[in-house]
Amino acid sequence: MLRIYNTLTNKKEEFVPIEPGKVKMYVCGMTVYDLCHIGHARVLVVFDMVTRFLRSSGYDVTYIRNITDIDDKIIQRANENAEDFTKLTGRFIEAMHEDAAALNILPPDDEPKATAYMDDIIKMVSDLIDKGFAYAGDNGDVYYAIDQFKTYGKLSGKKLEDLRAGERVAVDTNKKDPLDFVLWKAAKPDEPSWDSPWGKGRPGWHIECSAMSTCCLGNHFDIHGGGQDLQFPHHENEIAQSEAATGEKFVNVWMHNGFVRIDDEKMSKSLGNFFTIREVLKQYRAEEVRYFILASHYRSPLNYADSLLDSAQSALARLYTSLRGMDIKSGDLDDESVSRFNDAMNEDFNTAEALAVLFDLANKINKSRNDEPEDAIKYASTLKNLAGILGLLEDNPDEFLKSAAGGDISDDSKEIDSLVNERIQAKQDKNWQRADEIRDQLHAMGVELEDNGQQTSWRRV
Repeated sequence: MLRIYNTLTNKKEEFVPIEPGKVKMYVCGMTVYDLCHIGHARVLVVFDMVTRFLRSSGYDVTYIRNITDIDDKIIQRANENAEDFTKLTGRFIEAMHEDAAALNILPPDDEPKATAYMDDIIKMVSDLIDKGFAYAGDNGDVYYAIDQFKTYGKLSGKKLEDLRAGERVAVDTNKKDPLDFVLWKAAKPDEPSWDSPWGKGRPGWHIECSAMSTCCLGNHFDIHGGGQDLQFPHHENEIAQSEAATGEKFVNVWMHNGFVRIDDEKMSKSLGNFFTIREVLKQYRAEEVRYFILASHYRSPLNYADSLLDSAQSALARLYTSLRGMDIKSGDLDDESVSRFNDAMNEDFNTAEALAVLFDLANKINKSRNDEPEDAIKYASTLKNLAGILGLLEDNPDEFLKSAAGGDISDDSKEIDSLVNERIQAKQDKNWQRADEIRDQLHAMGVELEDNGQQTSWRRV
């Protein structure tokens, strides 16, 4: 039975979908004004993993991941570049899709853009005004009246009196309460804008997700996810907006993945420790980055460090090495391993424990490969099947082990193959000195040899 940690209740709960056998999930996606960074990679991988496991468990999943394609940062960057904001967002949406594909992220079932939901956003703002939860200021902005939503703070645990005591926001005389947040922003000169009952303007960030999620999944759906940094105020404000507008419970289960830190420091452009996915993929293969993310529980902080990526590299090499040369068949799986894997994943998607099952299978393959080949094939089939649920081990083992960072078979592969064959011949001729010289030469090239009887294979280290 699947149990998920629900941020709304701060405990693990048995997952019971609203509609039996179906799961509706919305995840806050990217604001597309720049390249995706390693924090975005974690969100992409985590909720791709969740989707894959739910589907492997028999659920019919509708997965929505939105795109924020209009906000202050986008407008600022477009102005800096002297380009139309749609051209800016178009470039970075394409780049995001390329990064996601590299990380083996399955496309969501729908990927709504905020600019395509303007009518729905305006209607929700109008509904909130009609119901007394929002008001128009003299400046043309529309604000959410935070004191009208009596359960505000139920996701984050924050109380209005505490927020007011710590209020540091500059005084806005158009607001009835300093904590009220903007739903609709009046247009400024030379900014993108849309017609509305309150004049030309554009939506606030929070209302975009409320409108897109309810339009795509209905007023009440199963799971809402995103990074821990979105819990407050973004997701808190989504609840206030959506439940006030519809009169229904918004979401049953809230999931938040932990922060990414760089060498135990908060990732920040100002600290100079800010890495885009593309920068990381110049040094490590995409599957190694994916493994690194899955090696930690999704709710825990994730520390990005070269040593940990190197460990992920070695771990994947071990798994691929166990599959090398195996004639994998579908169907016959090791029931005990499948059960252990599912038990781990059903306990709040414990990927670290699930990966431990994969390594146990790799050990079983290696032990039974020569003496019990049928058992080895069953273990290999199980390993391949379970790893696929995590989006891992989908490459050809030989190609993966021979490829360099970036995932391509490098230009020196033919030279390496030639040296390996020369070493095999030297061993057959009992020319041990030459065989050792070649082994040392290959080691200096970052190549490790694996002798198995009369066969020798190689991989990069």
